[in-house]
Amino acid sequence: MTILSFIIYTCIIALVLYVLVNLLAHNPNRLPPGPTPWPIVGNLPHLKGTIPHHTLAALATKYGPLVHLRLGFVDVVVASSPSVAAQFLKVHDSKFANRPPTAGAKHIAYNYQDMVFAPYGPQWIMFRKICNDHLFSYKALDDFRHVRQEEVAILARGLAGAGPSKVELGQPLNMCNANTLARMMLHKRVFGDESGGDDPKANELREMVSEVMFLAGHFTIGDYIPLLDWLDLQGIVKKMKKLHARFDKFLDIILDEHKVIASSGRYTDMLSTLISLKDDTSVDHQRKPSYIEIKALLLNLFIAGTDTTSNTVEWAIAELIRQPDLLKRAQEEMDSVVGQDRLVTEMDLRQLTFLQAVVKEAYRLHPSTPLSVPRMASESCEVDGYYIPRGSTLLVNIWAIGRHPGVWTDPHEFRPTRFLPGGEKPGTVVKANDFEVLPFGAGRRICAGMSLALRMVPLLIGTLVQAFDWELADGIKPNKLSMDEAFGLSVQRAEPLMVHPRPRLPPHVYKNNG
Repeated sequence: MTILSFIIYTCIIALVLYVLVNLLAHNPNRLPPGPTPWPIVGNLPHLKGTIPHHTLAALATKYGPLVHLRLGFVDVVVASSPSVAAQFLKVHDSKFANRPPTAGAKHIAYNYQDMVFAPYGPQWIMFRKICNDHLFSYKALDDFRHVRQEEVAILARGLAGAGPSKVELGQPLNMCNANTLARMMLHKRVFGDESGGDDPKANELREMVSEVMFLAGHFTIGDYIPLLDWLDLQGIVKKMKKLHARFDKFLDIILDEHKVIASSGRYTDMLSTLISLKDDTSVDHQRKPSYIEIKALLLNLFIAGTDTTSNTVEWAIAELIRQPDLLKRAQEEMDSVVGQDRLVTEMDLRQLTFLQAVVKEAYRLHPSTPLSVPRMASESCEVDGYYIPRGSTLLVNIWAIGRHPGVWTDPHEFRPTRFLPGGEKPGTVVKANDFEVLPFGAGRRICAGMSLALRMVPLLIGTLVQAFDWELADGIKPNKLSMDEAFGLSVQRAEPLMVHPRPRLPPHVYKNNG
């Protein structure tokens, strides 16, 4: 049998199974509205375009804030308004605590042995507790405040020393975030020296993280039509496996170096704790992480902790460059509250009300993850008067919620004043309390690193605003700066932000910090 005839034979079997499944699983209950699915592929052809969250937002405009899609053999529901998202992530949160099977979780995230894609259960709870205890609790965050401030100061010193050279802002931002996380997890920097200069290893990490987000953002055919999974028709699985091997090698080096530190007992950092738990014979084997699980957790933290933070900061600076009056207002607030003789610190942030409004607006307009990491219904339920079948995949369109015309005035405009007293949403908090700004998701599977991001992002934006005036490279005028998005799981810029940072503080400020 030739390959072509085998593919035809497989498709015929898939068609027969599709018909049988739909006949047997015909549901008399009222499903949410959505476009009519095609045979076998369902609504996959309706996901045209290169930016899925845009396509799904357009479907919500036509069919409403709760849309049902049939992607291959999988029911998918998409929530695109705060009220519908709240029903899923608050009222029915316990029914949507698990993840659906995906190629990315299998081939990149160590076959579901990480924290993001692990089933809701003992392993996930163990990882979450370790992260909270060592990284994300109030005490841990306070203990590591000096680390964040030192790394941000190193970033500022490096940018100040760029001279006439143009800078791709995302690169030093990623290095800063990666080293901050590394010092919190491993008690050491992993890239560059304290001069803040460029590092090929940091650039490689950024490339790997960007590729993870790109590949994970695809609707992989095999996820929805399992019979075709082995064919890898899009070539995505092959790329995932190759990328996983690169990341695994990177993490092996980190683990091997840290075993020596862990055995010496010099530090009680998160990775040392994980290694000691693994080797502790008194700990129940079901509660002991394997090296694979430890690497999977590190993978999560490096990806989520570098890419999402850097992207949010990069979008915010781009928006401020496009509107010089907003940048000037933010700088005037900095000069008034902090002065020009030192860099802003985390202790200053509460007094910087306009800066906090800028941060909220960046999260609203450019959420780092525009579509929530998918969840799966463990049992059937009713949402907004519609039946949601057991096994359905849930996607929350965070990008669409942040631009919902029924919630926001001029939703596509970057306007921080909407969050100030007298604005339309002065009381909004970015912690899933009102579901109108959801950059971290909500419920049991809310982003574990939210508390860290809510300190790191304002500190980074505040430092870049206070310490520099900004010019676009290659003579581009602010009003001509492209704000197009690239395809991927995270909202990255289609074109990197190329800038000339111009120091606006006395030289000693950059030298004496960090």
